[in-house]
Amino acid sequence: MAAEKGLETLFHDTLKDIYFAEKKILKTLPKMAKAAQSAELKAAFEKHCGETEGQIERLEQVFEIIGKPARGKTCAAIVGITDEGAEIISEYKGTLAIDAGLLAAAQAVEHYEISRYGTLSAWAKQLGYKEAVTLLQATLAEESATDKALTQIAKATINQYAMAAE
Repeated sequence: MAAEKGLETLFHDTLKDIYFAEKKILKTLPKMAKAAQSAELKAAFEKHCGETEGQIERLEQVFEIIGKPARGKTCAAIVGITDEGAEIISEYKGTLAIDAGLLAAAQAVEHYEISRYGTLSAWAKQLGYKEAVTLLQATLAEESATDKALTQIAKATINQYAMAAE
């Protein structure tokens, strides 16, 4: 009979999942920045690339807090979302709509991360990892700010620009 899996195991598994996701995102952001036509969107992707490096470091600190090695496990969700982003790049390259597509893909990533960090933060609190809660909430705040910034870029210019092609 397999040992009962509890919140501690679930927390660790989800931590490995988001660690993999952040590393995958770090590899994907420069490709998105390169594909973006808008200077503002390029800059947003480049800024988030730097933030993602810091988020990976924070996750490594959380692994240390729980006494586990910093290791990822394949996250099918982020693989799917980043594959969609790659598809947008190949299908919309050179069109007025590419930036709107890239923005949508980036926000799908952000929303996934927001849900993961919110959950991990709640679980860390439940498990008594006060220092981990602080680290996870710092990342959650960054992800939320990035999502808001992307929404502003979309509303201010990108969506209208994409419509000009119709």
